[in-house]
Amino acid sequence: MLNPAQEKSLSKLMSKVLRHTPEEFNLILDPEDGSCSIDSLLEALQAQPQWPTTSLEDVEQVVRNSDKQRFEIKDGRIRTRYGHSHDKVQYTPGEPPAVLYHGTNRKALPSIEKEGLRPMGRQYVHLSEGTHFAALAGSRRGELVILKIDTLKAKQLGVTFYYAGNEVWLADRVPVGCFMIFNS
Repeated sequence: MLNPAQEKSLSKLMSKVLRHTPEEFNLILDPEDGSCSIDSLLEALQAQPQWPTTSLEDVEQVVRNSDKQRFEIKDGRIRTRYGHSHDKVQYTPGEPPAVLYHGTNRKALPSIEKEGLRPMGRQYVHLSEGTHFAALAGSRRGELVILKIDTLKAKQLGVTFYYAGNEVWLADRVPVGCFMIFNS
């Protein structure tokens, strides 16, 4: 069993391998869902000097304890739920709740109020069903501001929403006029 520091370190490495630079680890992700076999991930992790004894149980512990449920294991394969820098992961469109939330920081507000929510360096805009995940995401970047998204209005303007699991929804963008400040 990994201690908390080891778990955090392995989680960061798994994110790097599965989200950002799989090619550096000789890993090829499925272009449709961004997954790879757990055996391939284990091989890539075990090739790292600090992780030669990494086990399936270690990986499962990281997946189980991830605060944002970043990873998903299904049918012997693993992937990041929300996709970042590798090929764009495809999700099936879904019907979101009438309201979703997005966490950001106060410095980003002028740009957001002018241009709407855009994915920036990510593949999608990340939205959540509750304020907890929005607060987690937004608080990492400075003074937290939570936006309340009117999904019905956004859908009328052509926005498609995708369910990524664990109360997280994704969109390619959210136009101006479809959100308001929930807290400030």
